[in-house]
Amino acid sequence: MWEALFLRLRGGVPEPALPEPDEKLALGALLVRVAKSDRHYDAAEIGEIDRILAGTFHLNPVEAAKMRATCEKLDAAAPGTPDFALLIRQNVDYPHRLAMVRALWRVIMADGAHAPEEDATLREIETMLGIDATDSPLAGQ
Repeated sequence: MWEALFLRLRGGVPEPALPEPDEKLALGALLVRVAKSDRHYDAAEIGEIDRILAGTFHLNPVEAAKMRATCEKLDAAAPGTPDFALLIRQNVDYPHRLAMVRALWRVIMADGAHAPEEDATLREIETMLGIDATDSPLAGQ
């Protein structure tokens, strides 16, 4: 007990370990990654990510925000885009992967504009998810 108190007082409390990514956390991390791809991560994008997570996984707003916070940490510390995409591709059928890509597009458009970096990131993710180019939200771009 005393050791834990002394650790806290010294600022030495270790961060809890991040969970092992599953397809849900991988999707969340990709949503965060796409939002940050233009180096501008704002409240509109964060709100859209929370709405997508809440709607997709039947979470209340607090649960969705907590999940997004975990996904932000995973995005910063965990495997790269190919690893997240592979996890999703192996565990999610095509129609649901396509729905995920549409959700990624919603995040890109949440701030009212999209940058070429966001388009490039989305195309890269689509390729890794095995999404046919004609099904892409970018097909008409």
